[in-house]
Parts: sequence; C-alpha cells; structure tokens
Amino acid sequence: MEIRPLGRSGLTTTHFCLGTMTFGSNTDEADAFRQLDMAVDAGITLLDAAEMYPVNPVLKETIGNTEAIIGRWRAARGAGADALQIATKCSGRGSMVRDGATVTPATMRAALEASLKRLQAETVDLYQLHWPSRGTYHFRQYWGYAPEKQDTAQARDELAALVGCVTDLVAEGKIRAFGQSNETAWGLTSWQAMAKATGGTPIATVQNEYNLLCRLYDTDCAEACHHEGIGLLAFSPLAAGILTGKYSGNAIPTPSRRVNQPELGGRATPSALDAADAYVALAQKHGLDPVHMALAFCSSRPTMASSIIGATTSAQLERILKGADLRLGADLLAEIELLYRKFPRPM
Repeated sequence: MEIRPLGRSGLTTTHFCLGTMTFGSNTDEADAFRQLDMAVDAGITLLDAAEMYPVNPVLKETIGNTEAIIGRWRAARGAGADALQIATKCSGRGSMVRDGATVTPATMRAALEASLKRLQAETVDLYQLHWPSRGTYHFRQYWGYAPEKQDTAQARDELAALVGCVTDLVAEGKIRAFGQSNETAWGLTSWQAMAKATGGTPIATVQNEYNLLCRLYDTDCAEACHHEGIGLLAFSPLAAGILTGKYSGNAIPTPSRRVNQPELGGRATPSALDAADAYVALAQKHGLDPVHMALAFCSSRPTMASSIIGATTSAQLERILKGADLRLGADLLAEIELLYRKFPRPM
C-alpha cells in the first residue's frame, strides 16, 4: 500500500481506504469482521463510515448499525484494531437522522458523541460533514441545482459556526482532522479562508464521487484542493459497480445492487453503460481486470489521498485487493483520456 498525506493534517493514509456503508444491511456482521481483518492484513490504514450507515437501503431503524459493528470489531480485536484509523461522518439536512435537522454546533457535537459511543472509541481520526446544509449538486442533483437561491449571509454564518465547533472538538481531542463531503469549490475555499482568519481547523480532505465515469471534481474542486492542501477521498471509484462490467447490456444480475436500486442512484444511464463497456474492453485489451484498472486510474490522479473501496462481500474485496499494486503506464492513461473525450459526462 502506498502511503499518502491526508491533506495538510499531518496524518497519512494508504491509497485504498475501506468503505463500510453496507455493513449491517447487505453485508452481515460476520463478513464485515472478515473485511475489516482483510483490510488490516493488506496494510490499509483507514476505514470510512457514517452515522447514517448502512445504506442500500437507508432505513431509519438501521441508522448507526455500521458504526456499532465496527465498534464490536474493535472491542474483539483489542489493540490490533488500532491499525485502522477511523473516518466517519455527520449527516446533514434532509437525512433520516435527527429528522433531517440542519447541522449546527450542537447537533454536530451530539452526533460525534453518539458515533464515538457506537465505535467504542475516544477519538475519530477524520470527522466529516456528509453534505452541506445549503445544498449540493452531488448525487446527480445537478439537474436542479440552483445556488442562486442560497442566502449568502446565512451560508457564511453556518460555515463560521461549524469552523468554531470543529476547532473546539480538535482541541478537546475528540477528532484529529476534519473533512467535507459532497462539497463544492466555494464551500471548500470559504471554510479554509475562515479557518485561516480565526486560527481554526482547516479542511484536510473532501469526499466526493470520482471515477472514470464521473469526473466533475476535475473541473472545479481539483483546483481548490491543489491550492488549499486538501486531499480527495474518492467514493464510488467503481461507479457503483458499473465499471466492473457486470451490468453490461443493462443486465440486473442477482444478487447485485441493482436488484433494490435499478438506476443505481441515477448512474445506470444508457450512456454510462456504453462508456463502461468501452473501459472494460480497454482493460481487457491490456490484459487487466477492469476493476483493477478503474481503481488504479483513481490512484493516479493529482490530489488523490485515497480511493474508498466498498465491497458487499469479502470475495469482492479479495478481488479488489489483488490489484492494489497496479500502476498504469503513460500509454494506457493516454487511451483512457481518449475515451474520456468520447464519453465526457455519461451519467
């Protein structure tokens, strides 16, 4: 595993991070334990969770179950569990958590305390805001995204209050670093400016979707992250499984995520499936597993701190880990760029 900085936090991570969003839903506790053990054995140093997990589906009665499973694994493994640093997230407005209340210093503090209890931990290494309360274009919400409807003063006041809260939580030793998720370039640079002006805690990472089919990050946030010292944690690096090729021809194999979520959150468009077929064919042309090529592409990108690899089963995780050492050559990267021009925004 390649060791990389977690932004400018002083922490480091490996180029793969273990995602846990299905622990407690499609991944039972026994297999979740196996995946956590496999991650440690492979040298992965970071796991990513969220207070709202598990998902697929998201159910009010299962909120927090993923963190609780991780906590039980930590208790069972003792000191050995410390090999995996913990990243988790506070849900924002519109979620099932806290009836969708907007994130405030009070709700963030309460959410963190609840997460620490479930995780059986005293500190979260990376605490993240799952999405901004003012709204976001992520999760395929860009079709109706209307930032002109935001109240600028309110948005700045909300950010300033959270900068202060995060800074206090770091001082209290409850979190080590802070990150955003599903954030925009304006949100990132505004936070950094406020933190600098007040001596507050800056953003170390941003967790946005990034893969061969979804490269919105390259057009705005990449510049902000480069200048502001923010590392990208890429979620859905396999585009919810589309880049494996298993949905080619609009197939819905059983079992698969498409059984319960046929459109894969708006990802399974005809153009995305066509683009995925092209990337799978390119990988096969070079004698590569398309899963390994897609993940190695993410690892090759500027400002990339880590790709979050989520697997429903330990068998899927085993397949992913077999390609951990792959690095793509210049010729293959050039061919990928040609396909990117052919399929610039397929989903």
